[in-house]
Amino acid sequence: MIERVRLTRYISPFREGGSLPGLMEADDEGTYVVKFRGAGQGPKVLVAEVLCAGIARLLGLAVPRLVEAELDAAFGRLEGDQEVQELLRASTGPNLGVDFLPGAFDYSVRAFPVDAEFASRVLWFDALINNVDRSWHNPNLLWWHREPVLIDHGAALTFHHNWAGASAYPARPYAASEHVLLGFASEVDAADAALAPLLDEDALRAVTAAVPDAWLVPEPGFGSAAELREAYVTQLSHRLCARDAWLPPLREAALSADLAARP
Repeated sequence: MIERVRLTRYISPFREGGSLPGLMEADDEGTYVVKFRGAGQGPKVLVAEVLCAGIARLLGLAVPRLVEAELDAAFGRLEGDQEVQELLRASTGPNLGVDFLPGAFDYSVRAFPVDAEFASRVLWFDALINNVDRSWHNPNLLWWHREPVLIDHGAALTFHHNWAGASAYPARPYAASEHVLLGFASEVDAADAALAPLLDEDALRAVTAAVPDAWLVPEPGFGSAAELREAYVTQLSHRLCARDAWLPPLREAALSADLAARP
């Protein structure tokens, strides 16, 4: 399980995205970007964040520390902004806290170039989890302490929005054309050889164990949170086994990318 903290102060909202995360302090004296279970996307976004961050760590990719952030009902009564107040009231209980990285810069290819090994590993990781949100428009990469840090994976694992059709997910090619690091990712095969062996079923089960039960809301066809966790393991394992289907088009996209033509 991830560490638990109790939120103590709401500082300000982040209005860049549609889910309205908030900057908050907790009883461990840490400051977190809190993503709320009561937001419009629901708790599946929080599940995706935890699972994808756990996989990234197994692959040696830097992500912020995550915590289960407990929100007291009193917060919903104290905020003056009605939109924020309604969101807090709907999110009483466990939410997701993402460690706030003071002084971090938004990633820019020209300001913070990366090498082919890193770019290829991130592209492979995003193809595995079907991350639709690391584009030129929205890189979801920070530069912190002279290192790139991956953030915001809530839009990944698209299969869990339609479990009935999840069997079509494992072999599905990844839409890499707008990936921010595509033009640098010339070592996709090397990334595959290095990363795939790190993700056996035991490792994936350990990652799913970190998801709080409260976020695994009842799903048709699943009798318990344990069954749902196992379904995530199965889907990700099948995705790994289907690399013969999605790796060749990923390789082709990376090799044919023309970085100079990008904005």
